[in-house]
Amino acid sequence: MYTNSKLPRRRQQILDYLHEFLQYNGLPPTVRDIQKSCDISSTSVVDYNLRLLERDGFIRRRPDISRGKIAAGLPIPIFSDLSSESNPDTVEISPDLHRKYGQLFGLNVAGTSMIDALIDDGDIVIVQPTSTADNGDTIVAWLKSDEEATLKKFFLEGDTVRLQPANSQMQPIFCPAEQIEIKGRVVTVIRKF
Repeated sequence: MYTNSKLPRRRQQILDYLHEFLQYNGLPPTVRDIQKSCDISSTSVVDYNLRLLERDGFIRRRPDISRGKIAAGLPIPIFSDLSSESNPDTVEISPDLHRKYGQLFGLNVAGTSMIDALIDDGDIVIVQPTSTADNGDTIVAWLKSDEEATLKKFFLEGDTVRLQPANSQMQPIFCPAEQIEIKGRVVTVIRKF
Protein backbone atom coordinates (compact mmCIF):
# COMPACT_ATOMS: atom_id res chain seq x y z
CA MET A 1 0.00 0.00 0.00
CA TYR A 2 1.33 3.43 -0.94
CA THR A 3 0.24 6.27 1.32
CA ASN A 4 0.69 9.91 0.49
CA SER A 5 -0.57 12.38 3.07
CA LYS A 6 -1.12 14.99 0.35
CA LEU A 7 -3.68 12.88 -1.50
CA PRO A 8 -7.36 13.51 -0.77
CA ARG A 9 -9.08 10.61 1.00
CA ARG A 10 -11.01 9.42 -2.06
CA ARG A 11 -7.95 9.33 -4.33
CA GLN A 12 -5.97 7.50 -1.63
CA GLN A 13 -8.83 5.00 -1.33
CA ILE A 14 -8.82 4.43 -5.11
CA LEU A 15 -5.03 4.09 -5.20
CA ASP A 16 -5.08 1.55 -2.34
CA TYR A 17 -7.80 -0.44 -4.11
CA LEU A 18 -5.87 -0.38 -7.39
CA HIS A 19 -2.75 -1.79 -5.74
CA GLU A 20 -4.69 -4.44 -3.81
CA PHE A 21 -6.75 -5.54 -6.83
CA LEU A 22 -3.72 -5.69 -9.13
CA GLN A 23 -1.72 -7.72 -6.63
CA TYR A 24 -4.54 -10.20 -6.08
CA ASN A 25 -5.88 -10.47 -9.67
CA GLY A 26 -2.86 -9.79 -11.86
CA LEU A 27 -4.73 -7.17 -13.90
CA PRO A 28 -6.15 -3.76 -13.03
CA PRO A 29 -9.78 -3.34 -11.99
CA THR A 30 -12.39 -1.86 -14.28
CA VAL A 31 -13.86 1.58 -13.66
CA ARG A 32 -17.04 -0.16 -12.51
CA ASP A 33 -15.04 -2.35 -10.08
CA ILE A 34 -13.56 0.79 -8.54
CA GLN A 35 -16.95 2.52 -8.41
CA LYS A 36 -18.54 -0.41 -6.60
CA SER A 37 -15.70 -1.21 -4.19
CA CYS A 38 -14.99 2.40 -3.24
CA ASP A 39 -18.70 3.29 -2.99
CA ILE A 40 -18.46 6.10 -5.55
CA SER A 41 -21.61 7.59 -7.05
CA SER A 42 -20.70 7.29 -10.77
CA THR A 43 -18.10 6.09 -13.21
CA SER A 44 -17.40 9.68 -14.25
CA VAL A 45 -16.27 10.48 -10.69
CA VAL A 46 -13.97 7.44 -10.80
CA ASP A 47 -12.61 8.50 -14.19
CA TYR A 48 -12.01 12.05 -12.94
CA ASN A 49 -10.00 10.77 -9.95
CA LEU A 50 -8.06 8.34 -12.12
CA ARG A 51 -7.11 11.18 -14.47
CA LEU A 52 -5.81 13.16 -11.49
CA LEU A 53 -3.85 10.16 -10.18
CA GLU A 54 -2.35 9.72 -13.63
CA ARG A 55 -1.55 13.42 -13.96
CA ASP A 56 0.27 13.35 -10.62
CA GLY A 57 2.29 10.27 -11.58
CA PHE A 58 0.69 7.74 -9.20
CA ILE A 59 -0.66 5.52 -11.97
CA ARG A 60 -0.25 5.01 -15.70
CA ARG A 61 -3.38 4.37 -17.73
CA ARG A 62 -3.46 2.81 -21.14
CA PRO A 63 -6.98 2.31 -22.43
CA ASP A 64 -5.78 -0.39 -24.81
CA ILE A 65 -9.03 -2.25 -25.16
CA SER A 66 -12.67 -2.09 -24.22
CA ARG A 67 -14.39 -4.89 -22.36
CA GLY A 68 -17.80 -6.00 -23.50
CA LYS A 69 -19.47 -9.40 -23.15
CA ILE A 70 -19.50 -12.40 -25.50
CA ALA A 71 -21.41 -15.63 -25.14
CA ALA A 72 -19.47 -18.86 -24.87
CA GLY A 73 -22.66 -20.83 -24.68
CA LEU A 74 -25.95 -19.67 -26.10
CA PRO A 75 -25.59 -16.57 -28.29
CA ILE A 76 -26.33 -13.15 -26.77
CA PRO A 77 -26.96 -9.73 -28.35
CA ILE A 78 -23.59 -8.33 -29.40
CA PHE A 79 -22.03 -5.56 -27.32
CA SER A 80 -25.33 -5.08 -25.53
CA ASP A 81 -23.65 -3.75 -22.39
CA LEU A 82 -21.44 -1.31 -24.30
CA SER A 83 -24.17 0.42 -26.30
CA SER A 84 -25.47 2.23 -23.24
CA GLU A 85 -22.05 3.24 -21.92
CA SER A 86 -20.15 6.34 -22.86
CA ASN A 87 -17.14 5.15 -20.86
CA PRO A 88 -16.41 1.43 -21.46
CA ASP A 89 -14.15 -0.47 -19.07
CA THR A 90 -10.55 -1.03 -20.11
CA VAL A 91 -7.80 -3.53 -19.39
CA GLU A 92 -4.08 -3.16 -19.89
CA ILE A 93 -2.37 -5.59 -22.26
CA SER A 94 1.16 -6.10 -23.49
CA PRO A 95 2.37 -3.59 -26.08
CA ASP A 96 3.66 -6.62 -28.02
CA LEU A 97 0.06 -7.61 -28.79
CA HIS A 98 -0.60 -4.19 -30.34
CA ARG A 99 2.59 -4.37 -32.38
CA LYS A 100 1.66 -7.83 -33.65
CA TYR A 101 -2.09 -7.43 -34.22
CA GLY A 102 -2.86 -3.69 -34.29
CA GLN A 103 -6.17 -2.47 -32.88
CA LEU A 104 -7.76 -4.91 -30.41
CA PHE A 105 -10.82 -5.13 -28.21
CA GLY A 106 -11.73 -7.31 -25.26
CA LEU A 107 -14.88 -9.18 -24.34
CA ASN A 108 -15.94 -10.77 -21.07
CA VAL A 109 -16.82 -14.42 -21.64
CA ALA A 110 -20.24 -15.57 -20.44
CA GLY A 111 -20.64 -19.35 -20.45
CA THR A 112 -18.55 -22.50 -20.72
CA SER A 113 -18.88 -23.63 -24.33
CA MET A 114 -15.16 -22.97 -24.90
CA ILE A 115 -13.89 -24.55 -21.66
CA ASP A 116 -11.89 -27.28 -23.46
CA ALA A 117 -10.04 -24.50 -25.30
CA LEU A 118 -9.14 -23.05 -21.86
CA ILE A 119 -11.63 -20.18 -22.19
CA ASP A 120 -13.90 -20.12 -19.15
CA ASP A 121 -16.86 -18.11 -17.90
CA GLY A 122 -15.58 -14.73 -16.65
CA ASP A 123 -12.35 -14.75 -18.66
CA ILE A 124 -11.56 -11.90 -21.05
CA VAL A 125 -10.80 -12.72 -24.67
CA ILE A 126 -8.63 -10.26 -26.59
CA VAL A 127 -9.93 -10.01 -30.14
CA GLN A 128 -8.44 -8.71 -33.38
CA PRO A 129 -11.19 -7.15 -35.50
CA THR A 130 -11.45 -9.00 -38.81
CA SER A 131 -14.13 -10.18 -41.20
CA THR A 132 -12.27 -13.34 -42.27
CA ALA A 133 -11.08 -16.48 -40.50
CA ASP A 134 -9.40 -19.77 -41.20
CA ASN A 135 -10.97 -23.08 -40.27
CA GLY A 136 -10.27 -23.77 -36.60
CA ASP A 137 -9.91 -20.10 -35.57
CA THR A 138 -11.77 -19.04 -32.44
CA ILE A 139 -13.96 -16.17 -33.56
CA VAL A 140 -16.63 -13.73 -32.52
CA ALA A 141 -19.50 -14.62 -34.83
CA TRP A 142 -22.54 -12.43 -35.46
CA LEU A 143 -25.64 -14.47 -36.27
CA LYS A 144 -27.51 -12.09 -38.57
CA SER A 145 -30.97 -13.64 -38.41
CA ASP A 146 -30.93 -13.83 -34.60
CA GLU A 147 -29.04 -10.56 -34.11
CA GLU A 148 -26.83 -12.31 -31.58
CA ALA A 149 -23.13 -12.99 -31.12
CA THR A 150 -21.24 -16.02 -29.92
CA LEU A 151 -17.67 -17.17 -29.36
CA LYS A 152 -16.90 -20.44 -31.16
CA LYS A 153 -14.41 -22.22 -33.41
CA PHE A 154 -15.08 -21.47 -37.08
CA PHE A 155 -15.39 -24.10 -39.82
CA LEU A 156 -16.59 -23.34 -43.35
CA GLU A 157 -18.13 -26.49 -44.85
CA GLY A 158 -19.35 -25.72 -48.37
CA ASP A 159 -22.19 -23.17 -48.07
CA THR A 160 -22.57 -23.82 -44.33
CA VAL A 161 -20.66 -22.54 -41.34
CA ARG A 162 -20.20 -24.78 -38.34
CA LEU A 163 -19.63 -22.85 -35.13
CA GLN A 164 -18.05 -25.49 -32.94
CA PRO A 165 -18.00 -25.23 -29.15
CA ALA A 166 -14.97 -26.57 -27.29
CA ASN A 167 -17.13 -28.43 -24.79
CA SER A 168 -18.09 -32.06 -25.35
CA GLN A 169 -21.46 -31.45 -23.66
CA MET A 170 -22.57 -28.87 -26.27
CA GLN A 171 -23.68 -29.14 -29.88
CA PRO A 172 -22.33 -27.02 -32.76
CA ILE A 173 -24.36 -24.28 -34.40
CA PHE A 174 -24.89 -24.73 -38.17
CA CYS A 175 -25.83 -21.69 -40.28
CA PRO A 176 -25.83 -20.74 -43.94
CA ALA A 177 -22.55 -18.91 -44.62
CA GLU A 178 -24.42 -15.74 -45.67
CA GLN A 179 -26.10 -15.61 -42.23
CA ILE A 180 -22.78 -15.29 -40.35
CA GLU A 181 -20.56 -12.24 -40.00
CA ILE A 182 -17.12 -12.65 -38.48
CA LYS A 183 -16.45 -9.75 -36.12
CA GLY A 184 -13.02 -10.79 -34.89
CA ARG A 185 -10.50 -13.51 -34.11
CA VAL A 186 -9.33 -14.33 -30.56
CA VAL A 187 -5.59 -13.69 -30.13
CA THR A 188 -5.22 -14.31 -26.37
CA VAL A 189 -7.15 -14.87 -23.16
CA ILE A 190 -6.85 -13.11 -19.82
CA ARG A 191 -7.75 -15.56 -17.07
CA LYS A 192 -10.15 -14.79 -14.29
CA PHE A 193 -8.67 -15.38 -10.85
